[in-house]
Amino acid sequence: MNKKLFLTAAASLLFSTMNAQPSQPKSKTETPFVWEAASIYFLLTDRFHNGDRSSDVNFGRTETPAVMRGFQGGDIKGIIMKIDEGYFDRLGINAIWITPVVEQIHGSVDEGTGLSFGFHGYWTKDWTSLDPNFGTKKDLQNLVDKAHARGIRIILDAVINHTGPVTQKDPVWPTEWVRTEPTCEYSNFQNTTECTLVKNLPDIKSESDAAVELPSHLVAKWKAEGRYEQEVKELDAFFKRTGYPRAPRFYIMKWLTDYITDHGIDGYRADTVKHTGEEVWAEFRAECDYAFEQWKLANPSKVLDDNKFYTVAEVYNYNISSGRSFDFGDKQVDYFANGFDSMINFEFKHNAKDSYEAVFSRYSDLLNTILDGNSVVNYISSHDDGDPFDANRTKSIESANKLLLSPGIAQIYYGDESGRKLSVPGANGDAHLRSFMNWSDIESHQPTKDILLHWQKLGQFRKKHPAIGAGVHKQISSKPYTFSRGYVNGKYLDRVVVGLDMPKGRKIIDVSSLFPNGTWLQDAYSGKDAIVSKGKVAIDSPFDIVLLEIK
Repeated sequence: MNKKLFLTAAASLLFSTMNAQPSQPKSKTETPFVWEAASIYFLLTDRFHNGDRSSDVNFGRTETPAVMRGFQGGDIKGIIMKIDEGYFDRLGINAIWITPVVEQIHGSVDEGTGLSFGFHGYWTKDWTSLDPNFGTKKDLQNLVDKAHARGIRIILDAVINHTGPVTQKDPVWPTEWVRTEPTCEYSNFQNTTECTLVKNLPDIKSESDAAVELPSHLVAKWKAEGRYEQEVKELDAFFKRTGYPRAPRFYIMKWLTDYITDHGIDGYRADTVKHTGEEVWAEFRAECDYAFEQWKLANPSKVLDDNKFYTVAEVYNYNISSGRSFDFGDKQVDYFANGFDSMINFEFKHNAKDSYEAVFSRYSDLLNTILDGNSVVNYISSHDDGDPFDANRTKSIESANKLLLSPGIAQIYYGDESGRKLSVPGANGDAHLRSFMNWSDIESHQPTKDILLHWQKLGQFRKKHPAIGAGVHKQISSKPYTFSRGYVNGKYLDRVVVGLDMPKGRKIIDVSSLFPNGTWLQDAYSGKDAIVSKGKVAIDSPFDIVLLEIK
């Protein structure tokens, strides 16, 4: 069956099922958490909120960095404070992805833009320790527990393909572990995977199966910390259980999956995925699944639901248009078949320039046909994409509408919802994208408050309705623009109607394709109620948007 026929058949079955429902008001049922419809809040741990100023300087990191290239004080305690305040609840967030919190290199490097420290978390020194700038393992456990208590999942960031740069304080790892040249050329599979991303960023020999010893600097560090014997004991048990060779990648997989077993995190976003062989990620996924099951067995009272561990791939420049594969030029790789549930979609920021219907219908088509069973993570801005959808933050309302109402997973980059500036005087490159969260604007600037309120209303509606991200899209009318979404999973049924760019005041919306006469509906945006009569509802509100749900 071709894609259009498949989608038409799926939609017909879905909507006929919906119309078979009774017309009286229905009791509310608990909304299940569906990863494919998730709203993920992505933040740089160091740049979100400072909860403990006593941890702002560690390891003698006192040199003056270039603009926005040093530690700013954000930490895990700061994130917890915002969870406790209900900030993420009001925004409709059900998953938080934080940048790596493992111990970073102690020194600084000059990348040609001035001195830089590992504030971003991607320059690992020790995968088994947390960097004190970010917090402690007790803080991490508190974060997971606090988030889980509110139904929010925690996604950590996994780095397997490289260590941190070499500095006077941070020696290079042994040659059995890493290569220091050549730099990647990105024209074929080999010169994308067996190379360094940039100069002075040692690349883990992830393709090697040769057994290696622990680096001497880690041995010395662990002995000084009094935990060498315990770390070795755990490694011995890991390699005995798995039968893996003591190759570099398997050490790192053990260290990363410990955060699942020990703390019960819910997912990993994997960094620089295309810079290792795809088999690395299939192996990693198997270990993640094992660790998650072990955590569930050890913590039955803390298990949220039956969802499996979730994995997201950052394959730089992967586009949803590519379907299931990424093209290296001489080789195509299906990462969905090699350990990943979802992939970051680098195309959405461009697609967002199209009309609502063009984006929504296309994404629904792709996600319900060739990508069925998997998903993509859409974004309008990020920590390393210098070409965001709305660089000047002049289209915050449209950004919310496009991102939060599109099929797929929505990634809100911290400050998308508050118009945080993506340009910093004196900064260079990606430092522009990494300014500190604009809390003062949220507290005292009315236009920012208005923008945030819009994001909150859409975010809460999206969180309540998996149909938005994981359902089937169907246009109802082009003028005014209205559409429906429907989602069925077993006995759970979700259906909504949305109107955008509508006239302010009294609005008549055709809902006959979803809701029988006599059904009570509510506009989640204005709070107004209406009953379906002759297949339509009337909503009188001062807004140009309608979010209809069963009351």
